[in-house]
Amino acid sequence: MDLILGVDGGNTKTIAVVARRDGTIMGWGRSGCGDIYGAVSEDAALGEIERAADEALTAARASRRDLLSSGMSLAGADWPEDIEFLREAMDARELGRNITVVNDGLGPLRAGVPQGPGIAATCGTGLAIGARGHEGETWHGSFWLESHGAREMSVSAFRRVIQAEIGIGPPTSLSQRVSQYYGGLCIEEILHRLTARSRTGEPPFAGLAPILLHEADAGDSTSRTIVKTHGKAIGEYVLAAARKVFLDGEPFPLVLAGGVFRHPSRLLERSILSRVRRECPGVHVVRTRFEPVVGALLFGFDTAGLRTDARIMSRMAATLPPDEVFAT
Repeated sequence: MDLILGVDGGNTKTIAVVARRDGTIMGWGRSGCGDIYGAVSEDAALGEIERAADEALTAARASRRDLLSSGMSLAGADWPEDIEFLREAMDARELGRNITVVNDGLGPLRAGVPQGPGIAATCGTGLAIGARGHEGETWHGSFWLESHGAREMSVSAFRRVIQAEIGIGPPTSLSQRVSQYYGGLCIEEILHRLTARSRTGEPPFAGLAPILLHEADAGDSTSRTIVKTHGKAIGEYVLAAARKVFLDGEPFPLVLAGGVFRHPSRLLERSILSRVRRECPGVHVVRTRFEPVVGALLFGFDTAGLRTDARIMSRMAATLPPDEVFAT
């Protein structure tokens, strides 16, 4: 078999899919942190990428020898030497006869805007931004960005809860919701458990982001201020990306991807667009049906020199992994 591998590697999870030339996804796998900067070691990150790929191959009843090419959109593919290191590491592991590695900001863009100019902002545990100009030039945010993903939003929310608790900030409905999230503990007990030397086994801190978005939609003024502040900051980065690929002032498509944007709240999105449209009035949001890993898979097709027409994209859409595979 000649199969194509796509890998989307992040800090919270790494997803891999394997597809036939006709676009049919034959198998998928999921593992942990695939970021060489975020994992406990480079080898640990490479091992997670390898594990997700092997799970996908096993599900497809295939082996690494069957891989014609691979596309990998990875957190940690930040500087040129990182990309070269990762490509060589994947080549040594025989995860494709031909391998393309890009930053994780570019996979969602490839999935949402297959060609031409565009920008993608992916808001998961962290924030990733990828941009492509009229001439195919690309830029990714990487270390240029402060994180405005779920974790940083959660930090902002918890900071306001602490301020309310000690009386230097206004009351907020976040206090009760955060207490519920931590099993009914009071705020002092939660703060102790999060900061004590013996802390273990706490719920993921980034899990406060959905609570923040819900309370903002419910009208809590503190929550709304936090969400709008993060949205404005993300909008600034989108505009910076536009300038880097000469799209400033133009009506480019903007892909909003990642787990945070799967929340039903639209306040974050509106806040981003409010800032971006002040300088680029014609910007429009692209609602892609594809997860970022499909963008990585499409890079694999590109690397193999295979066209991805409407029929192939339709087969991919019909054979996607179930939603729970992507849940964070």
